[in-house]
Amino acid sequence: MKNKALKRLIYSLCVLLVVLSCFPRNSYSSVPGKAGVLNTDTVVPGNGFKIKTVIIDPGHGGKPSSNVGHYSHGASGSYSSERNVTLAIGLKLQAAIEKELNGVKAVMTRTTEDDVSFERRAEIANENKGQLFISLHCNALPDRIIRERVGTKHKKPVYHTERVADRSGKGVLLLVYGLHRTREEEKAIQNNQVGEETELDGGALDPDDPTTIILTNEYKRKFRLQSIKLATLINGEFTDTDGRRSEGIREQGIYVLCHSAMPSVLVETGYITNPDDEKYLNSEEGQNEIVATIVRAISTYKKDMEQVSQ
Repeated sequence: MKNKALKRLIYSLCVLLVVLSCFPRNSYSSVPGKAGVLNTDTVVPGNGFKIKTVIIDPGHGGKPSSNVGHYSHGASGSYSSERNVTLAIGLKLQAAIEKELNGVKAVMTRTTEDDVSFERRAEIANENKGQLFISLHCNALPDRIIRERVGTKHKKPVYHTERVADRSGKGVLLLVYGLHRTREEEKAIQNNQVGEETELDGGALDPDDPTTIILTNEYKRKFRLQSIKLATLINGEFTDTDGRRSEGIREQGIYVLCHSAMPSVLVETGYITNPDDEKYLNSEEGQNEIVATIVRAISTYKKDMEQVSQ
């Protein structure tokens, strides 16, 4: 038999939480040259909130492609691959987080060059009950197709088509999950957050129960705001502290972001198809700078979140 009194109490508290949380809101800002840039005001977590576990997700893996800019196993530059760059940065980031952020554990979704499925990456994040999910990637542009007239044959023009790598992309990009995959996010939240809070009779979670719906929506709203807040902090560190070019913060329907039941950000650390960015991404100096940037942003985010919860 369900504890109806307890459920009504949870329901009432959730309603109150939703009402109170309406005051600090996220907003879209119009920044010249950066369509889709997102900003957020203060995000208030629950009382006693502490960041104890950060999930680090080095993108891609498996055998690198022989084609520059190809995406099947991650992007490739002229001499390096995304799978190796993201793993190197991820391992450095893990060590830096555990050294510089007291009491915080960093969990990797992969520690070798072997690929890990999107499903397994999200499972690792949820099984380890992370409070933040940071996915590391390298950006790339698809090849350009050039068609040139090379002569005539039987009075008809003859053309030559050539595929050329597009090396014009440069700088960082931050991604948060898009709202069009909200159903998948809701399911992940119900399985990994709401389920723990509504186990009143040991039975299966009822997705149509008012308590489940309200708690799910509140987690979804909170995680979205916190994802945007963290992305804004990381982007600011890249541009203001490191002086790097940024394409801003955008929404995208990325599997690992919406299936990880926690604030999640994907960091495109640079264009591996750009000669300057590729050199930077493969250098010790560049990798260390990227790691320091992300750690500074996490540190600021951690202080803000834990301070307002006291």
